[in-house]
Amino acid sequence: MRILATLRTALRALRRNKMRTVLTMLGMIIGVGAVIASVSITSGAKQQVEQQIAALGENMLLIFPGSFSSSGARLGWGNWHSLQLEDALAIQTQLQGVIAVSPENRTRTQIIAGNQNWNTSVQGESPEYLQIRQWPLTEGEMFDAQQVRTAAKVCVIGQTDVKELFPNEDPLGKMIRIRDVPCQIIGVLQAKGLSPMGQDQDDIVLVPYTTELKRINREDWLDTILVQAVSQAAMPIVQQEITSLLIQRHHLKPDGPRDFLVRSQEDIAEAATATARVMSVLLAGIAAVSLVVGGIGIMNIMLVSVTERTREIGIRMAVGARGGDILVQFLIEAVTLSIIGGGIGIASGMGASRLVGSLTHWPTLTPVVWVVIASLSSAIIGVISGFYPAWKASKLDPIEALRYE
Repeated sequence: MRILATLRTALRALRRNKMRTVLTMLGMIIGVGAVIASVSITSGAKQQVEQQIAALGENMLLIFPGSFSSSGARLGWGNWHSLQLEDALAIQTQLQGVIAVSPENRTRTQIIAGNQNWNTSVQGESPEYLQIRQWPLTEGEMFDAQQVRTAAKVCVIGQTDVKELFPNEDPLGKMIRIRDVPCQIIGVLQAKGLSPMGQDQDDIVLVPYTTELKRINREDWLDTILVQAVSQAAMPIVQQEITSLLIQRHHLKPDGPRDFLVRSQEDIAEAATATARVMSVLLAGIAAVSLVVGGIGIMNIMLVSVTERTREIGIRMAVGARGGDILVQFLIEAVTLSIIGGGIGIASGMGASRLVGSLTHWPTLTPVVWVVIASLSSAIIGVISGFYPAWKASKLDPIEALRYE
């Protein structure tokens, strides 16, 4: 009962100075709101990048050709045609942790269908490409191993190409011409959207890699090798095994320069989310400063309140209130200011993040853990900022307090 009476007394004191109470809470509202809004925006951006990375494929490793030097000029990664079809076949047959491999050769060229044409990315792949990329078809089927062996003139096209070449008709079974090679459409890919780099993944035509190498590009090297590991846990082991195998096949020194680069999906995700993580830390730091400023504001107001209410404190002590009661009263006032301000700040932060998301079309996500952290932080700041003024009030001499004017 004593606690309830003290709580009612504290709330009455806050209601007597409504404007001061609102202004005091404002610092906490701004601080907590800034924390929630910044975390929501950066978490949404990070989640979108992670979803885009996941859309690249499941347990995927990518092998790129390396760099080389010509007349003293280092030409960078991807300029050396060091990857061969035999490398991909060796990875597929010799490594236990590998369940799928797709040798990849790419070109960007004009394709023609009737009186329509479109410049698109043509990729030579294996039938396992859709399994590696976790990319279903909306209709038709993927080319098979027999069509790869015979370098068949067949293809599977993406939704962007369907829209540009066959806007009002079903493309399945139709013919398109890739350079001078006529190909029959046997499948249509499901829409996948943008890649983490902002490229349109649906602007694509898939053909058997043998068709790309022998008929379209007429090349004998690969641009990339896509590998799917048996599990996420096995990816580091498979990555090391691929590295060792290619060092052996390319007759390289284990500690010397390499003519290839093996990257895992986790490496790509780490690089893509690094910026979002840095921004999250910076924004959270700025918001934390706002929280501290809000706490200082509460402490300042509570100290002023102790001075203004010295006579009131003396009267309460004279009629039987103990120092502990005074301490609890002022602590309750400070914590109440913080909790109410924190609650309004959480609601304001979530509302602000959603408003920003709707105006800019950015994804937003408010993790529950951050709502809990913000709530606890506001309560802790209330206790910390209110303790000294409350302690000071509880130590007042009743006689001196009654004399105070």
